[in-house]
Amino acid sequence: MSTLRTSTCCVGLVWLLGACGPVGPDYSRPKVSTPASYRLEEPWRLSTPRAVELTEQWWQVFNDPRLDDLEKRALEKNNTLAVAAARLEQARAQVAAATAGLYPEVRANANVNRFRISANRPQTSYSTPTSSTVQTDLLTSFSARYEADVFGRVRRSIEVAKASSEQTAADLQTLRLLVSADLATNYVVLGELDNEIDVVRRALEWQRKALAFVTARHDAGAASGLDVAQQQAQIDATATQLELLNNQRGHVERVIATLVGSPASTFALEPKPLDMHAFAPPLGLPSDLLERRPDIASAERAMAAANAQIGVAEAAVYPSFILGPSYGYESRNFLHLFDLPSLVWAFGVSSSQLLFDGGRAKAAIRFAEAGYQATLASYKQVVLNAVQEVEDGLGSLQVLDRAHQQALASVESNRRLLQLASDRYAGGLATYLDVITAQQALLASARIRVQILGQQVNASVFLVKALGGGWHSEQQPVKTAALAPPDER
Repeated sequence: MSTLRTSTCCVGLVWLLGACGPVGPDYSRPKVSTPASYRLEEPWRLSTPRAVELTEQWWQVFNDPRLDDLEKRALEKNNTLAVAAARLEQARAQVAAATAGLYPEVRANANVNRFRISANRPQTSYSTPTSSTVQTDLLTSFSARYEADVFGRVRRSIEVAKASSEQTAADLQTLRLLVSADLATNYVVLGELDNEIDVVRRALEWQRKALAFVTARHDAGAASGLDVAQQQAQIDATATQLELLNNQRGHVERVIATLVGSPASTFALEPKPLDMHAFAPPLGLPSDLLERRPDIASAERAMAAANAQIGVAEAAVYPSFILGPSYGYESRNFLHLFDLPSLVWAFGVSSSQLLFDGGRAKAAIRFAEAGYQATLASYKQVVLNAVQEVEDGLGSLQVLDRAHQQALASVESNRRLLQLASDRYAGGLATYLDVITAQQALLASARIRVQILGQQVNASVFLVKALGGGWHSEQQPVKTAALAPPDER
């Protein structure tokens, strides 16, 4: 009866101690300062986001079925995403393993031993002679081990695991956004190269017609051989540009193949002029980035995990209490194994208190505290980078819109210049070098126009990525310039 009272008192004491709160600081997300608004120029001064679900498939605003299909394939088959998804499963398994520390570990044990005792073993009594015997020992039991989480080591460990799992989930979302944005960017570059190749190819056709015209004048004695040589050199230079563009297109196509999880040698996309619109997605306020960007969420969860790790380190300084009851039967033959006289049981509480470790535990606490400060600084930097990226995206859209208008004017001016130079040459009022110079200027301005249009669309993609992916479904993005193949005939 006294043994039962002792056991009950031990359990009660440990249970009472377990009601204490975990050591270490409780976590609260720190406040970071963000601007009240973005520095904008019209027409990108948009309304604030509404409390509705974000649109994940933001690329559908381009209304390009081929891009939609590629994005779907990338999210399903991209191997980098598969690795990140596996890491998330590992993190979730670690949460389950840490949570198991709140429950006792129960084991079923069974031992069967047949052994011989030595006759020459040390004597326990000089009056009793020793002899050799052969015995059987049968033991079956249930044992348990339970760590009373008095100072919160287990609870803080669970906090670490949960925050780390949530960080891994945010990292996966960040990677999904990066993969989808990278694919869209390369797809836009591919379409821009197709447009640029079309411009150069049509310029090459026009230059070959010009060569036929100059050659006919040379044969008629109205032009020198220098004019023919100059035009042929211009054709060779343009053909070289075409080959370089084709090489660039092949590289971008192979990058897309890798993103969608396909071998580059078996992947091909037919040339397709890019017909897209640059747009400015709804911006909201800079503070909304704290809720929208998954990399900011990842940095915040890293802080939570580092904060909980301080509690784990501090708990190592305090005593630990382990409960270890067992219950079973032991007998020398199987027929009497479960008889009442064969009953065995035990109950005990073990405690351990660190007395001296040369400062290792305190160093671990300082290490955990410094780790938290590092994650705090990293969090603040991620927020600053996010605001900067949005401002960069907005600035690019605004600058590129003005550059596009200037490029249109440049193409038109160079077209008139080429026509004027050709007419003056045909009338004998100018050398053919003026025509060559005008041809080069028109081709260069036409290529720049196409490149700017592609950059405008990619600036929209960059801004979407900077905002955390997509916009609220009740809002519509603002379209700007249309990207259509220029007609330079």
